[in-house]
Order: sequence, then C-alpha cells, then structure tokens
Amino acid sequence: MANAEVFHVQSWAELQEVLFHDTWDEGLQRYRSSYVYRGLNCAAYPLQTSLMRLRGDYAKLERHLLRNFRKYAHRNAAPGNSMWNWLAVAQHHGLPTRLLDWTYSPYIALHFATANLHHYDKDGIIWCVNYVETNQYLPPKFKSVIQEEGSNAFTAEMLELVCNSLQEFDSLQEEPFTLFLEPPSLDERIVNQHALFSLMSGPDYRIDTWLDEHPKHYYKIIIPKSLKWEIRDKLDQANITERLLFPGLYGLSVWLKRHYSPIHG
Repeated sequence: MANAEVFHVQSWAELQEVLFHDTWDEGLQRYRSSYVYRGLNCAAYPLQTSLMRLRGDYAKLERHLLRNFRKYAHRNAAPGNSMWNWLAVAQHHGLPTRLLDWTYSPYIALHFATANLHHYDKDGIIWCVNYVETNQYLPPKFKSVIQEEGSNAFTAEMLELVCNSLQEFDSLQEEPFTLFLEPPSLDERIVNQHALFSLMSGPDYRIDTWLDEHPKHYYKIIIPKSLKWEIRDKLDQANITERLLFPGLYGLSVWLKRHYSPIHG
C-alpha cells in the first residue's frame, strides 16, 4: 500500500505552498479546497478522540455520557432535539465524545499547531483530509442524502434523514467509515474557527488508522520546531489568535499571555 504524502517544510514561504496544495478546482476555474485541516502541537500525537482519552472501557461509557449530558443540560442547550446536535453541543462544551475537531481553514489549523508554548521543543503537524473524496466510502443511504442535498458535509438535519441514534449509525455498514458533520452556529467560537467534526462509525475506530488505509485522500505537513516562533508571530500579525478564535475574556487573556511571553520563557 502506498503511503500518504508528508511535507517537511523548512520556511514560511514553503509552508504557504503546501497549506494550499491541491486546491485548484478545474471545473470552477477557482481555488476551492476539498480539504479540512487539523493542527497538533506535537507531530507524534495520534488522532484520538476525547472519548478515547478517557481510557478504560470508554466505548461502553459513550451512551451514558451523552444520556446524562442531555438530562442535566439546560433545556435550550441544543437547537431542536436532534441527537446529532446534542452530540455536537456536548463536544463543543468539553464532554468526551467520538467527535474530532477539524476546520476548513488551514490557518486556524496552523494556529493550533503553534499555540502552546510548552511544546515549542517538538515538531508540530497539520493533517489535511480530502473530505469530499472520503464520502465515496459512505453507506448507500448516506450517499443518497448527501448527493440529493448537493453537499459535501452533513448537518444534523441531513443525518436525521438516515438515522437518529449512534447504535443505528454504527450498524449501517460492517466496514468502518467516516463522515464530516457541520455543527449548528452555536456561538462565535464555532463560527470563527470555521469548525466541523469528523464522526467515525464506532467509538473505538480512529480516523488516522482509517486514513492509513486510504492514503490517497490525505497528506500531512510537518512543522519543524525551529519554525514555530516565526509562524506564531506572523499568525498573530494576521489576527489568527485566541482573541478571535475564543471570543471573550478567556481568549483575550491567553493571547496576551503568549504575546508577552519571552521566547525562551
């Protein structure tokens, strides 16, 4: 099996080229990316969900976590009563779920690969997944819905047309599959981060393992630790900061703390 492309960039200019790699749409004659992005401070980190990071028998805990979140959350916490909206709201507010955060913006992914100063001794990474091409592996019911809608990512309403529980979702196909779910615009944080989630067809399936079996549909960018400060300063100058991505006093404080931190603090 062929391996996915891995770009080891050495400069800001080279980084710009690979961030927008393969984004030209010949049919539209426009630069319209089919990729979504996820940035990590450390290149060695796996693509584990927050549910997996619970460890133990986490797969059996999934339904209990979500059931109790719905029970105790404010009645207006999620728009409507879709289970998929509840899942997105739970992920957004820190509940361990099988969802994994992605963004349509390569620069926001770059922010998350360089945001934590405690990891400036490690190379970072950006995962770039062609979410349009991954749809070819969906079960027929999902393919039908997404083709009829003319969309490349799902909404809660679109998923409701096929199933309304994780148990039913997992039973629709024996082979693992992934899809991308756009959450409702719950607040400025989701909007500003240009966010969406990946959703695997089982709580114990990892998307990086699935991607390794489909290497044509993704690539990785390795961010050398020696380049992180330059990237960070240029992102701050471009206003890709916590002040924008986490609106409110928390984001403002985190941005100011990093902005005024010494380079060898």
